[in-house]
Amino acid sequence: MVVYKNARFISCEPENRFFSAMAVDKGRIVWVGSPENLPASCQRARVVDLQGAAVTPAFADTHIHFESFATFQQTFYLMDAESFDEDAAIVRAYADAHPRAKVLMGYGCSAHTVREGRLPERADMDSWTDRPLMVVKYDGHAAVCNSAMLSLLTDEVKNDPGYDGESGWLYQNAFYKGVNEVTAKIPILDVVRGLSKGAKALADVGIGLVHNVEGVGYTGDLDVDMINILAPGLPQAYRIFFQTMDLEAVKKRKFPRVGGCFKLALDGCFGSEDAALTSPYANDPNNVGVLYYSQEEINDFVIRANRMGLQIAMHAIGDRAVEQAVTAYEAAMADYPREDARHVLIHCCMATPEQLDRIARLKLCVAVQSPFIFWKQEPQEYLDRILGPERAGALNPLGQLQRRGVVMGDGSDGPCTMPNPLAAMANAVSHPDAEARMERLDALRMITYNPAYMSFDEHERGSLTEGKIADFVVLSDDPLTAPDIRTIQIQALYLAGKKYDGKTPGVLGLLRRSIHNRLFRRAFI
Repeated sequence: MVVYKNARFISCEPENRFFSAMAVDKGRIVWVGSPENLPASCQRARVVDLQGAAVTPAFADTHIHFESFATFQQTFYLMDAESFDEDAAIVRAYADAHPRAKVLMGYGCSAHTVREGRLPERADMDSWTDRPLMVVKYDGHAAVCNSAMLSLLTDEVKNDPGYDGESGWLYQNAFYKGVNEVTAKIPILDVVRGLSKGAKALADVGIGLVHNVEGVGYTGDLDVDMINILAPGLPQAYRIFFQTMDLEAVKKRKFPRVGGCFKLALDGCFGSEDAALTSPYANDPNNVGVLYYSQEEINDFVIRANRMGLQIAMHAIGDRAVEQAVTAYEAAMADYPREDARHVLIHCCMATPEQLDRIARLKLCVAVQSPFIFWKQEPQEYLDRILGPERAGALNPLGQLQRRGVVMGDGSDGPCTMPNPLAAMANAVSHPDAEARMERLDALRMITYNPAYMSFDEHERGSLTEGKIADFVVLSDDPLTAPDIRTIQIQALYLAGKKYDGKTPGVLGLLRRSIHNRLFRRAFI
């Protein structure tokens, strides 16, 4: 048993409590209070003085493409490059360090962060390397290839309307197909090697619970099976959402959840100007974005999944896509009512007040992305131009959802943004729209208690409560009172009562740890 004292503990329970000491035994919280009231059962415990730190439940990420994030941790990002020359230098350095890689695949190009003021095209990338190269756009909804990579793509991609061979860009369904083909060329062991590194990146920012969306086109859904097998060996608890409309594949694996993006993306995004809008884009009166499915197709899928007792999550960014998702959830609940389904709407960046009311009536949960609020890859002036200032200013209606009683969990949509729950909390409390702004405790719950509720983990995780798993984070300052939340440092992460040591096992080590934890630590995974 260990007693942690001399800290400001923030429970994040529905009725929040503060206390100054906490006892942990066998991976669980057994007592909270003040040191002078320490019970007899804790008198002989080892004592750890936290020296005035703040302590909250471990953080969570309610929407991350974890295997993709982990893969790009192994390859390269272009998010911080300020010119095509810098892009080229990053690509060449990676290529030189990986001479045996069959394909080069990176992430993060944006027109808004480079001096050229535009996205790279095939001709630009041909000068960066003569090896097959694909770079996924910062928003994860389009990608650009050089000539060598285009030559490897099949006719299924090249015959798709979203394929542009002249520029090298893949949009909409051509993008999904192209990414599936290219990721399948990455050796599966390279993906496995990235998992530990990706998990460490999450732990370094205090994350202990992960809602990961998986499935990007490996043959036989090998990537989904791999993360299902290996997740128990990673430090965090993982809750897999299978990105598929094949419900038999979900049933076969006994998953309780289905959804995410890719196959469950109802529309595109603002960065590619294909998020589905009720009214046209301000810069193009002929463009209202794209819906990938008909209402009938989505209704049929959601009704069948709901009858199977699955928790469903669907990507919807524009208000027309939100309408399609809410309508489908309404149809499913009318067909087969479930008192506590906790279905999820992912993003919900643009929604009408009437749609927000319906979301609340359905008791939907919303996986929001506060990192989108101040996003240098997609700046406000760009959103103002394509949407008009009124619509752009009303994006991400966090406060409006909060006041309607909707449970929201924050997430990174990694690799679109780098996971950082405290930065997300800071964005939520400083939203440029006062109506959408969050109170600090509510924003803290969006990265602690609410995500646990959204994955039916609230009885085990998400708050500092007696009997729950001892997942907590030690912080340099109190997120409820600190002058600047963004400057708070993660001093330590504890998972099931053990301080995270930062070690990243290799492939065999990860497999051994997974088997061990599945056999002996099932309660904590």
